Amino acid sequence: MDAAVERTGMYLQRVPKACGGKLPHALVTTAKYDWIIVPPQRTWEHFSHQADIGIRGTGATLSEAFEQAACALTAVITDPDGVRATRAVEIRCEARDPELLLVDWLNAIVYEMAVQHLLFSRFEVRTDGHRLSGCAWGEAIDIPRHQPAVEVKGATLTELKVAQDDGGRWIAQCIVDV
Repeated sequence: MDAAVERTGMYLQRVPKACGGKLPHALVTTAKYDWIIVPPQRTWEHFSHQADIGIRGTGATLSEAFEQAACALTAVITDPDGVRATRAVEIRCEARDPELLLVDWLNAIVYEMAVQHLLFSRFEVRTDGHRLSGCAWGEAIDIPRHQPAVEVKGATLTELKVAQDDGGRWIAQCIVDV
């Protein structure tokens, strides 16, 4: 298995069991951890917007685009690669359309970061119509190690877009207030 993973350019990541132990990409499950394959590329980016920052996630599915938008959110604050996935937080949202569902999802992450003093590096999202259930994995903020650049105050409706592009990939984007 390791050779196959190495040939594809992917790597294995150990994540703690959480969120009901439901990791669809798990390769090996032990009593305490799941091992998953993680693709090497990021499918998120930032874009400029006056004094604030735009975040954009893309994916083959709506859920993947939301996951990548959450990674972009963390990357506004710190390098997500420097955040260990040691603690899981379940997040549930409901909204009348996908755009508002994205804003609710991102604001729920901002809330958990602020209240629990956490940063997140890994996300899993499941959508069902107007409902989202997700899990964010991360760790307590360690200011000397994480060196947070800014504090995200919240996701906004500005430049809000959730749609499929011409190639069928999902895009989920908005401006975050910093």
